[in-house]
Amino acid sequence: MTDLHENQIALLKLLNEQIDNPLTIRQIQETLNFSSSSVVAHHIQKLEQKGYLKRNPHNPRDYQVFLNPERPIIYLNLYGNAQCGKNGTILDGNPIDKIPIASRLLKFPALDGFIVTAKGNSMEPLIREGDLVIAQKKNDAENGEKIVCVYGEKVLIKKFFKQNDTITLTSLNSEHHPPIIVDDYFKIEGIVKNVLKYS
Repeated sequence: MTDLHENQIALLKLLNEQIDNPLTIRQIQETLNFSSSSVVAHHIQKLEQKGYLKRNPHNPRDYQVFLNPERPIIYLNLYGNAQCGKNGTILDGNPIDKIPIASRLLKFPALDGFIVTAKGNSMEPLIREGDLVIAQKKNDAENGEKIVCVYGEKVLIKKFFKQNDTITLTSLNSEHHPPIIVDDYFKIEGIVKNVLKYS
């Protein structure tokens, strides 16, 4: 942490201690006796730039602390979005490439990330064929989240819904792609976090 200002060290320590009960900017300012909330915001931004902190852009109190900062450029495994074996998982296979990504684009630990290439038009207009889809490894999802999953022997990108014991996979381009009621082997590989456009 030799690259951190003493205020940033204090802030990082506080954020790490309060990670289960995140403080507001005002509470951080009062706890650390900073002169203003803008000083807190400035040091938070610096911690993000230096790789010590990642925040959810939609919820500033949802963040992750890295006492050993991530490198500015990280390499995520790219897996082919082809068929996989029965009861398989794409993440068991060998990646076909490694793609350099700015770690600041990821709002989760880089070790949890992977990439697949989108096929077809079922998730248009958000995701088009050839786009690189960055996902965070997870085996469960909330209703409405877009997921990378294995269904039967295919890898799919869909919206996830579960009611009671019924899982439904839907497409954004629903006119040509009716919902799928899951009745075969199903495994969530990850949650879609970013889309890198092919063109």
